[in-house]
Amino acid sequence: SPIKGEGSDVTTAMELRRLKSKGFSDARIAKLTGVTEEQVRNARRALGVRPVFKRIDTCAAEFASATAYMYSTYETGALGQVPACEAAPSMRRKAIILGGGPNRIGQGIEFDYCCCHAAFAFADIGVESIMVNCNPETVSTDYDTSDRLYFEPLTAEDVLELIDVERSTGDLIGVVVQFGGQTPLKLAHALEADGVPILGTSVDSIDLAEDRERFQQMLQAIGLKQPPNALARSAEEAAEKAEQVGYPVVLRPSYVLGGRGMMIVHDREQLDRYVHEAMQVSGDDPVLIDHYLNRATEVDVDALCDDDTVFVAGVLEHIEEAGVHSGDSACSMPPHSLRPEIVAELKRQTEAMARALKVRGLMNVQFAIEEPHSDAPRIFVLEVNPRASRTVPFVAKTMGAPVAAIAAKVMAGEPLASFGLTDRSLDHIAVKEAVFPFARFANVDTVLGPEMRSTGEVMGLDFRREGEADLGPAFARAFAKSQIGGGTKLPTSGCAFISVKDDDKPFILDAARTLLAQGFSLIATAGTHAWLTAQGLEVGLVKKVLEGRPHIVDAMKNGEVQLVFNTTEGRQSLSDSFSIRRSALMMKIPYYTTASGADAAARAIAAIKAGELDVKPVQAYA
Repeated sequence: SPIKGEGSDVTTAMELRRLKSKGFSDARIAKLTGVTEEQVRNARRALGVRPVFKRIDTCAAEFASATAYMYSTYETGALGQVPACEAAPSMRRKAIILGGGPNRIGQGIEFDYCCCHAAFAFADIGVESIMVNCNPETVSTDYDTSDRLYFEPLTAEDVLELIDVERSTGDLIGVVVQFGGQTPLKLAHALEADGVPILGTSVDSIDLAEDRERFQQMLQAIGLKQPPNALARSAEEAAEKAEQVGYPVVLRPSYVLGGRGMMIVHDREQLDRYVHEAMQVSGDDPVLIDHYLNRATEVDVDALCDDDTVFVAGVLEHIEEAGVHSGDSACSMPPHSLRPEIVAELKRQTEAMARALKVRGLMNVQFAIEEPHSDAPRIFVLEVNPRASRTVPFVAKTMGAPVAAIAAKVMAGEPLASFGLTDRSLDHIAVKEAVFPFARFANVDTVLGPEMRSTGEVMGLDFRREGEADLGPAFARAFAKSQIGGGTKLPTSGCAFISVKDDDKPFILDAARTLLAQGFSLIATAGTHAWLTAQGLEVGLVKKVLEGRPHIVDAMKNGEVQLVFNTTEGRQSLSDSFSIRRSALMMKIPYYTTASGADAAARAIAAIKAGELDVKPVQAYA
């Protein structure tokens, strides 16, 4: 079965093995020969060119290694002989867990947490866990996490080869693709085409959630709303569809993690500048164009599901408004400002989507709520991910239940109802805050947007105290703790600088009043100064950098500013205010680039000044 195409031909098994031993993937050979990757794979298998797996001796030959570490090779001996395979798959009932691959922005330790808990859960039910990952810095690749580890890239070619070895003996009940983020989820179609059983949600349901046209039809069928949206497969089509949807729009490449290539576009000029980048990231899949919901509150919902039951594990209200990536936004669980009836409606819609998608395991939904505090709030579904989300560890710690482990057991066939999960009101509130690497990179702006930039997260938790009618005061304390955990030292006195875009001026008023009540002095640039003084606040005037010295950056460098609230939009405004945000970052002055974040910070400062922060021992929480 030689590989013949428009390019060079590969005609013998020896020639193909030589190419493979030099690192040529099936995809690369397919490109060179002008055929498909599947054709190369079928021809390679027909020629008998398969990798063998060698073991890494984790005990340096001092005694038998308890955990098998395997890697694949196409290398041959001096005389061309193929070495013996050392994989030695067991006869046990087994499941394969696909990890997240190399850690990068958007693909971090949260998914590794889920993979580890899946391995532990399988051990509980007597299933051999086989981890597939290629990152030595994660816990999933530790010797005591899984029963077996394949140190392999997360590509269809490599994963299919090791699966063939493992299912040659024993009982492979399936492969978990939903715990490692978007990377393994992309392999679901190739696995299904090769006859590999997928644990949990079916490949068709995964595709239904990812395919914008099918997903839109599903939402319409169950009576849920999306923001106006469209698909585009060319720059010309994107321009036409953006006009139909209505500016501003969010450009969103398909099948990506961490919002890679996503951006908010306000006009045709910006669209022309960014659309080619978005299409390059999206590859063969279309670019999604969504109408941007200005000043909407974004909410994440995580749910556990099986064929009969849906349990909403967590409803998380974002502190930053919609438009900031969910991985970068601080959030609270339970919601700190949403009315109970809105939360109940979010749960109802989540359950409806879980049943329509036939989810088995974990599901994450992202909602946007326009005018959440009005008499008629409008709820929109932004996207649904039928997989573990990066909020799962936070939800598990907040509610005190092993969400990922339960999901793994459900995916393996245990009924969700058997775990006794109940929807109970929490007497505490937790705040997740993102941690950013901005200080490690020169000339990087700190403004948040739809593309994820954080590299970690922290959590602050506080309880409702006697005499408090709601969780509002506890939220302020929990937010303060989250800032401390993230390395931000909120000031309790001094001068705060405020400069916000016109749309944010009404929403910064409460924060400004709170700071004045705590004894802060305020300074602002001309536009914000005029608006705040018109509201009766005492505010000093300071020049912008372009207006001459002494200006705001001078004041910051002179130690005259202890807190910065700066929001902006538009290319020119972003450029003009860059030096303010960068100076705050380098001088370790706490800064907030959204009005909602600024308000939360002001409330946290008031809680700190009241001396209300304390800690509880872990036993008291448990």
